Amino acid sequence: MKIDNLEQGFFGIGIQNGKTPENLGVLWRSAQNLGASFIFTIGNRYAKQACDTHKAVGAMPYFHYKTFKEFYSHLPKGAMLVGVEITATAKPLETFTHPRRCVYLLGAEDHGLSKEAIEKSHYLVKFKSSLSLNVSVAGSIIMYDRNSKLI
Repeated sequence: MKIDNLEQGFFGIGIQNGKTPENLGVLWRSAQNLGASFIFTIGNRYAKQACDTHKAVGAMPYFHYKTFKEFYSHLPKGAMLVGVEITATAKPLETFTHPRRCVYLLGAEDHGLSKEAIEKSHYLVKFKSSLSLNVSVAGSIIMYDRNSKLI
């Protein structure tokens, strides 16, 4: 499945209430390597200094939002919010067509996305997995899948 009009597309990826700085650092490195336009965090649960050995924060825009409401009000114009969550209504990633302009939102492994984030997401996607994945691994899979469908 292709992404329509890729040449005018972009994506950002971030975590709501991330649990550990290591997860943020790994996600940021993957985002830098897999072509994200920006990265972000929502909430104050994460450590202030994430493990970012590749200095992704200096290489691409990084945004922090105190609340989901603040984040949602700053979604880029025309961007679709894609929540990554194991729910009955989530589409399988294997058959999901990525929007050309979107923002991927992941939740922490122990709490997932907030109810508000699930309700406001334009799309929800999930993996073939009976258990939740590490948030940085899940984000890396999403970005890899996006890139693999660019052909």
